[in-house]
Amino acid sequence: MARRFLRSVLLAAATSATLLFAAVQPGQSQDLAALVANSVRIDAGGQLIAEGGVEVFYQGRTLRATRIVYDRPSDRLTITGPIVLIDGQDAILVASQADLAADLTEGVLASARLVLNRELQLAATQIQRVGGRYTQLDNAVASSCKICEGGAPLWEIRAQRVVHDQQERQIYFDQAQFRISGVPVLYFPRLRMPDPTLARSSGFLMPSVRTTSGLGTGVKLPYFQTLGPYRDLTVTPYLSTKSGRTLDLRYRQAFATGQIELNGALSRDELRPGETRHYLTATGAFDLPRDFKLTFDGIIVSDPAYLLDYGLPVADRLDSRIEVSRTRRNEHVSGRLIGIRSIRAGEINSTLPTVITDFTYHRRFSGGVLGGEAGLRFQTHGHYRSSTNPLDTPSDPDVIADGRDVSRVSLRLDWRRNFELPMGIMASTLAEISGDAYKIGQDLNFGGTPSRLHGGAAVEFRWPWVKAGAGGVGHVIEPVVQFVWAPKGTEAFPNEDSILVEFDEGNLFSLNRYPGSDAIERGGRVNLGLAYTRVDPAGWTLSTAVGRVLRTDDLGQFSVASGLDGRQSDWLAAAHLSLPRGFGISQRLLMDDDFRLTKSETRVNLSGERYGLTGSYVFLTADAAEDRPSDVAELAFDGSYKVNEVWTARAQARYDLEADRANRAGIGFQFRNECVSVDLSLSRRFTSSTSVKPTTDFGLSVDLVGFGSGTSAGPSRSCRR
Repeated sequence: MARRFLRSVLLAAATSATLLFAAVQPGQSQDLAALVANSVRIDAGGQLIAEGGVEVFYQGRTLRATRIVYDRPSDRLTITGPIVLIDGQDAILVASQADLAADLTEGVLASARLVLNRELQLAATQIQRVGGRYTQLDNAVASSCKICEGGAPLWEIRAQRVVHDQQERQIYFDQAQFRISGVPVLYFPRLRMPDPTLARSSGFLMPSVRTTSGLGTGVKLPYFQTLGPYRDLTVTPYLSTKSGRTLDLRYRQAFATGQIELNGALSRDELRPGETRHYLTATGAFDLPRDFKLTFDGIIVSDPAYLLDYGLPVADRLDSRIEVSRTRRNEHVSGRLIGIRSIRAGEINSTLPTVITDFTYHRRFSGGVLGGEAGLRFQTHGHYRSSTNPLDTPSDPDVIADGRDVSRVSLRLDWRRNFELPMGIMASTLAEISGDAYKIGQDLNFGGTPSRLHGGAAVEFRWPWVKAGAGGVGHVIEPVVQFVWAPKGTEAFPNEDSILVEFDEGNLFSLNRYPGSDAIERGGRVNLGLAYTRVDPAGWTLSTAVGRVLRTDDLGQFSVASGLDGRQSDWLAAAHLSLPRGFGISQRLLMDDDFRLTKSETRVNLSGERYGLTGSYVFLTADAAEDRPSDVAELAFDGSYKVNEVWTARAQARYDLEADRANRAGIGFQFRNECVSVDLSLSRRFTSSTSVKPTTDFGLSVDLVGFGSGTSAGPSRSCRR
């Protein structure tokens, strides 16, 4: 094959002394090649000599050099550099001179350097190419760090021999030293690492260090094992100084239509002597026929404190579910099975709805006889408590029968149509009717099979006023009034899915503000609102809204903290200011006629090229109906600042203003350049309960850029003189 390549070169050289080109024809891409040079000649001994800007293109390889001499009897190339050999998209060889086979797959390169994926560099006095697959370097240095004149790289691996297997995409080191700034810190008789182009390969991953006040200082050393092209397993031993022994496992598998992931761990430690602690999570998602999707998410844990102690995502009610759903432009279908286990202090699982089933079909329609837009929602729901007690007990004082089991079927129809009236007034008519049938067991107060039919109608008027001010400033003022009629009725149904009611600008003009189906807003009322928006061409926007609800009768439907109790609701006010350069502030509050706050939420966002900050303040008044015996006032922030191109600082905190103490605080630093990423964190959790204690957590992780396809490279360092 190589000789055929040279024959094509000689044939072209006979017709041109300055340009030689053997065109690659269809079906012959493995046999023919191209050579370009300023001068091509054949000397008296029959050697082909190409000089000046020489380029050779052959089987996906590109060779650039100053001079090439082809010796026909030995079928070899003697090349004078500087030499650049590009082998595919991911490997580049740079050398001063070389002696290679004519097909560029065998030979020796002197004073050479191998660059993989434009990240990892391997340098040696001599590089050998073997069979077009292996590249061997003797007395080699490997690093992805930028090397300044007279200095050492931030990290490097020095080895007596390095072999790069281009087919398997692996790098093998013999008698290797790992050095930091030129100082040896680790020695490996033999070491194997994936090259930067390989996404998955069995082997050890970078270790990490974690220190907590409860477990002491520990090291995690993950081992990644591929189980074919579609499965893998990660095993992570975690040993800590306070007798902590943990085996962490992660299993992943991809299928033609989806994937699953299992995470779990077994632990023994001094926090719970003599006990084997554990957790297990399972997640998955699959595509089903006719655009349906199957998802599942499950979790089990041995004790309430395990997730906190081991730095795992924390929840005090463990939610496991499986769901089949489909969402289209005008349709949503969902069926799900949910299991709940509480690890919250003071809660009894036998008196909670631990098994829940739901089915929902929602469809939107347009046009028709009445015009406008209509909707149909059909829903079934059921939940089960393992307790058989039909009464509420002092050990679980929540006004809910400890053994209550409920099944419900609901059907709702809604309709809305908009009209344009003179003077720019926008009018709308709204209507809604719903029916519910219940089956209630093990409850002496709400037993049997009650049913309910409820409806409501409304007329709404909006009158937007628009003005264009000086300099292109836009102003919009929109007063809104909505008259709602609904029967007063009486509620004789248990309310379990609509206890927490939010009153904000999003549902100010809703016919029913309850989030679920157990409760329905009753009685006639008038919803009033006024909105103002200012848009400035300079890049900032201000939007505000204020409103309240006036009722014909106080039916005692809502709690104090909702802001909707009484004949007159609290005042609802909201504002959002957005300024250039990433600054935004939002404020929402509920306030009574005496200017006392019921609820308040303030959020601040600040983002720029080098900084980011989010902060919030939340106040909730005490309300026994919402299981909140005292006021809640909490301040939180989360921010980062890019100190320079490679250093980033982070900080976060949550502070309980009512208790006058911090809940959580943490700081962190990240260093990331072209060859290494270091993440350092320190956090403290101050809260405690019967199952958890305040803890301090310290974490350190290091990733080397250039091995595998994990951490991406950061900005390169600059060399200072």
